[in-house]
Amino acid sequence: MRIWTLVKFIAALAVLGVMGFTALLTYHVVVAPLGGVFEKIIPNPGEIIRAQPDADFAKMLDAAELPDIDPGEKAFQSAHELIALGKLPEAREKLTAIVNVFPTSPSAPVARRIVGEMNLDEVLSSAYLEGKHTHVVKRGDSYFAIAAKYQTSLDMMMHLNGMMELGNLQPGDELLVMPLNFRLLLEPKRNSLSLWEGGKFLREYPILHLDTTGKIPSQKTKIESKSGYIDGRRVQPQSKEYRSSEKIIQIAKFPLSIRAYDSEDKDRPRGIFISSVDLEELVLLTRVGNEVEIRNPSR
Repeated sequence: MRIWTLVKFIAALAVLGVMGFTALLTYHVVVAPLGGVFEKIIPNPGEIIRAQPDADFAKMLDAAELPDIDPGEKAFQSAHELIALGKLPEAREKLTAIVNVFPTSPSAPVARRIVGEMNLDEVLSSAYLEGKHTHVVKRGDSYFAIAAKYQTSLDMMMHLNGMMELGNLQPGDELLVMPLNFRLLLEPKRNSLSLWEGGKFLREYPILHLDTTGKIPSQKTKIESKSGYIDGRRVQPQSKEYRSSEKIIQIAKFPLSIRAYDSEDKDRPRGIFISSVDLEELVLLTRVGNEVEIRNPSR
């Protein structure tokens, strides 16, 4: 009887020992390292648990091929968000940066179109007065003299003052005028004709068809003339017929003209062809004497 009691006592101690060791081992793994024999069994388990994900993540980064983020695309996304929030000046600044800094970005063509529309809304608005002047008519003034004084055109004067035809001028009349000191940039390689104010981009007009005698050399020239034609007959800007006439902008130094594109015209002359709507706008924004830069790199 005493022997059996001793066996049960030893067995109970063994169970308690196992339970105690298990509890300490659990504490070592889950709560905090205990050192000693436990560290030999499972060395610093917390660090192993923490380090393993970091090591796996580092390997994943090493193996992954992360896509390049185009800075122009990123700027375009920011501009799109600003437009949605109604922050148009900030959006235009972003879009202008794409045009000037990231011209080869996939978003650049759309950015140029949006910026151009924003710019022209201001330039052609009689309510936006920056860059415009109010001329008070004096005795002896004429439309041609006023246009020459402010380096503008009859087209623009009529547009800004809501005139369908040129009426008689009376002393004291006020006319809103805007100097047209823009320049044209022709880039045949890109099929692009754009309007600039110094180094500031204003508007781009896609070239729909380009037909010239040989390669156009890079050079700086000027607008030689602007004309309107109806059935081959030249129409003067002050005429009522001028509004509906076929417009032609002639460039000096090189036999090159800017015309409206007609896909059905099989006998069209050589020249630069843009849409009729774009040509009407370009005629409105330019005058005889405006600089034209032709940029045609050899490669």
